[in-house]
Amino acid sequence: MQYQMYNILTKYKRFLFLIAKMAVVVIACYFIYKQLTKNQLLSFELFKAQLAVVFNNNSWSLFIVLLLTTLNWLLEFFKWKGLASSVYKTSFFGAIEQTLASLTASIVTPNRIGEYGVKALYFKKGYRKKIILLNLIGNLAQLAVTTIFGTIGMIVINKNYAAQYLHFNPLKLIVILGSCLVLYLLIRKTSYHSLMLSYFTKTKLFLKEISKSTLVETFLYSLSRYLIFSYQFFYIIHLFDPSITYITIIPYIFSFYIMVSIIPSLAIFDWAVKGSIALFIFDTSTLNELAILSVTTIIWLLNFAIPIVLGSFFILRFKIAKNT
Repeated sequence: MQYQMYNILTKYKRFLFLIAKMAVVVIACYFIYKQLTKNQLLSFELFKAQLAVVFNNNSWSLFIVLLLTTLNWLLEFFKWKGLASSVYKTSFFGAIEQTLASLTASIVTPNRIGEYGVKALYFKKGYRKKIILLNLIGNLAQLAVTTIFGTIGMIVINKNYAAQYLHFNPLKLIVILGSCLVLYLLIRKTSYHSLMLSYFTKTKLFLKEISKSTLVETFLYSLSRYLIFSYQFFYIIHLFDPSITYITIIPYIFSFYIMVSIIPSLAIFDWAVKGSIALFIFDTSTLNELAILSVTTIIWLLNFAIPIVLGSFFILRFKIAKNT
């Protein structure tokens, strides 16, 4: 019976794979449609009215916003090309395809962790573990930059704007550290400890193989991306409220990005989460609620929704790399 089932799956594998790819594309497109038309925080009609007010008589502003988005994603493509090429020569177009397809396919996984698996499948089996680690390095570099600037932003807001985002509670810190220690001691008593130690050793050896220039390049790409999409956020805010200056609003933007980075969420709820966080973070700013939600929606469309739609094309033509 199991043999027959295996034969059936093998026979229809290509068809089932096509169905799976189409399902991902349909889910992605439906999710974007629903976020725009059925959003409880900001109605589609009100959002369109806001766009008309800001961009109708200012086409150059729209061009600048789109240019910043393009630069942001170009840097991400170059960053991934550099990382992937450290183990397997990857073209710029290949980096674009892998980045956008993995973004689209990871839409239903927490914090988009599915992108690791999808990117790995673009490479032969012998390279996949290394590709996953390289993707992790790229994401950690971006997170490191976000954490540095985000922490600065929260400190500034706490000090100057009467907001209390950071609370140091010694008791909570002790409980967290104690829990980690207990968990570590429990793991040491199991066979998983030696397995984890083995993986850690292999990972350490692999990291040593990566050139310092590649790591520095990855960090600089991450830093450049952060500066661009942070400035883009400010630029769009400024279109809604010209009285807001860069110095006064940038700590809020930094704080917003660190919050959305550390709070786990499914990508299908990404805008709702970001919208709620934005309302919380910008609460003590002079920006009104409608402007906050409109700006967050524009940022979400440019840097997430549109790339997902573009990635759908690559999902449909996606093929798992053969090992031969």
